[in-house]
Amino acid sequence: MEYTHNPVLRDECVEALRIRPGGVYVDGTLGRAGHSREIARRLTTGKLICIDRDMAAIEAAGERLAPWMDRVRLVHSNFSELGSVLAEEGVDGMLFDLGVSSPQLDDPERGFSYMQDAPLDMRMDRTAPLTAREVVNSWSMEELRRILYDFGEERYAPAIARAIVRRREYKPIETTLELVDVIKSAMPPAALREKQHPAKRSFQAIRIAVNGELDALPPMLRAAADKLRPGGRLAVITFHSLEDRIVKRTLRELAQGCTCPPEFPVCVCGKKPLVRLGKPVTPTAAEIAENPRARSARLRTAEKLDKFDI
Repeated sequence: MEYTHNPVLRDECVEALRIRPGGVYVDGTLGRAGHSREIARRLTTGKLICIDRDMAAIEAAGERLAPWMDRVRLVHSNFSELGSVLAEEGVDGMLFDLGVSSPQLDDPERGFSYMQDAPLDMRMDRTAPLTAREVVNSWSMEELRRILYDFGEERYAPAIARAIVRRREYKPIETTLELVDVIKSAMPPAALREKQHPAKRSFQAIRIAVNGELDALPPMLRAAADKLRPGGRLAVITFHSLEDRIVKRTLRELAQGCTCPPEFPVCVCGKKPLVRLGKPVTPTAAEIAENPRARSARLRTAEKLDKFDI
């Protein structure tokens, strides 16, 4: 399937990155390569490093980025390994579009969607060992309750965890729609009538657990700040409150200077701010109308400080 519509917050990302034709840039979540196309076509002598843990995205990018492959390097890796991927490379801008991509959601075989029946998978990297089936059928009731509450903010987490454990005692839960039925069975009628699909939060939680999405964010952001050249820009798109809070908190830590207690007469910690933060940006009403999946998106940006600016 060929994807042609605009990536989320396309113009805002391009503006935030301040792309120079000879610069070095990183798209740390290649996906359908929409953002990468916008970066690559603005380069001449520059270079774009595209990273994705999903081999399907890497394979598809060869065609989507074909006109600019002389300036593109494709890397099959997790952005949690950013430091080793970039090694000694200095970078002028980095973009991270977090969460599951539309091709992953739209491919029923991947098991991300609660609207289509498929084997319970949810792996962004299909070579990874942990699947949603293993989480659902072998993790303890307490662990299931924890991830449903912590990663999905699901208020019915205890009841859903109990229902999953009861069902799997009879037989393993194998498919997405089987899991949806179990989730629904644990929720009161009022919750089933809400506008949001009753399985949305639980599927989000299990997907995050399978892919270790939240744990990877702080070290990735610190590595990104370290690899940026002075004046380089970092742009991060989040789609739900959990990852946005982590990104916001980590960027604030990177932007903070001295952490000594206020009663200290002079700084003894020596901590200097690494970045300057930009204002968060959200999609316009026109973009949301064109692409409803953009509704919850938020773009956070930061600029690497020169030591002489501190």
